Amino acid sequence: MLSCRVFGHRYRFGNEGATMRWACERGCGAGGEKKYPTAAEARRFARAFDYDQRGSTGKRAPLFGLLPLRMWRMLADRVTRQEDRSQDR
Repeated sequence: MLSCRVFGHRYRFGNEGATMRWACERGCGAGGEKKYPTAAEARRFARAFDYDQRGSTGKRAPLFGLLPLRMWRMLADRVTRQEDRSQDR
């Protein structure tokens, strides 16, 4: 798939018993699996690897170097909160 070649795979992780499985959510067929001694370990690793960082862009940005990004993020969060409040009414 062209998007995976250009941007890289976007893996999603899950577990089935003691086996952790991953697959590209874009549907290109890339993926794999790994067996762990216990189902709890497989679940723990799958949860840790399945973190999506796209939603946290700008939250942990350096103070001065990425100040514009921090300000944009602050404004975007404020708009989202206002939209949520208006939908609750």
